[in-house]
Amino acid sequence: MKKTLFLCFTVLLAVACNRKGADTPVNQQNATTTESEQPSGTEVGEYYTDIELPGIQGNSVKVSDYVAKNKYTLIDFWASWCGPCRAEMPTVVKAYTDYHDKGFEVVGVSLDNSKEAWVKAIDKLKMPWPQMSDLRGWECRGARLYNIQSIPANILIDQQGKIVAKNLRGEGLLSKMADLMK
Repeated sequence: MKKTLFLCFTVLLAVACNRKGADTPVNQQNATTTESEQPSGTEVGEYYTDIELPGIQGNSVKVSDYVAKNKYTLIDFWASWCGPCRAEMPTVVKAYTDYHDKGFEVVGVSLDNSKEAWVKAIDKLKMPWPQMSDLRGWECRGARLYNIQSIPANILIDQQGKIVAKNLRGEGLLSKMADLMK
């Protein structure tokens, strides 16, 4: 019974964090992109497209500043208000803790609207990696660039800038990192 309730709760949270279920502006431009319109530099096997957004202190943060310095960089799309993102964060923290010293970096891209909620969640969830957000919610330039339709979502990039995986969650992230960092 507990497993069934947990599963139902998880599904409801996932639906709540899905873009199509979120409140979005009526005059949203380019709200959805079909697969044939998917921007280049966003699919496995392609070279990534850089993201540059404000960091917590208002400074400019660029994904490219981390890709060349690390064996692998994970762009992690999340938000403080997203239950599944918060539930997934201990796994991302574990991957970061286990592999950061071996050349793994995470760069968080928040779909928050509130700087206060964003910063508070970073602290509470103990996320020591670089963070960026333009505080535009679903209109986040980085999320739109990668056509992010639901969160949590992530993109794993190698040191040469090639996308090696997308949307690694839970044990899948830990297993992929263990294989790559042998």
